[in-house]
Amino acid sequence: MDNGEGFTPVGERQGWQGRVVSLSVAEIRAPDGSIHEREIVRHPGAAVMVPLDGQEVIMVRQYRAAVNREMLEIPAGKLDSKDEPPEVTAQRELEEEIGKRAGQLELLAVFHNSPGFCDEITHCYLATELIDTDRHPHGIEEQHMAIERIKLADVPDLVASGELVDAKSIVGLMLARERLG
Repeated sequence: MDNGEGFTPVGERQGWQGRVVSLSVAEIRAPDGSIHEREIVRHPGAAVMVPLDGQEVIMVRQYRAAVNREMLEIPAGKLDSKDEPPEVTAQRELEEEIGKRAGQLELLAVFHNSPGFCDEITHCYLATELIDTDRHPHGIEEQHMAIERIKLADVPDLVASGELVDAKSIVGLMLARERLG
């Protein structure tokens, strides 16, 4: 794999392991031969979905401890199992969070969330032909989240007003708008 302009990883040590993420310190050789340390958060990755019902997107509003506030977001979930394909994670998370399954799931993009410090990769899907299922919330945040509908046409205004500030949601919603024309 080309790491760009002669930068080469030469070592890594894990500094901390949590339930979801870990923190490593990587040693990187620069093109001039010097060695530099970089802290890297290791994350299993995620699947995010833009569940479209007509002209509306079904979103969730949930508490996020890292920013100590509720956030308006598209449904999402960690790639918990290495054996579970991202599209299976996407369907499971739709059921858990909004009580729907997608009859059609289209991959819109795969992107790095914050490559300056984290290796998380997100698989972003457009979910259509929604089918009602039982909702199966996991975790305290999901048990207290609210389900909200927004018009896809209102996304730019929600971003401009600061109501929508979650990056994965902005990316997914803008990609969906572009895909749907």
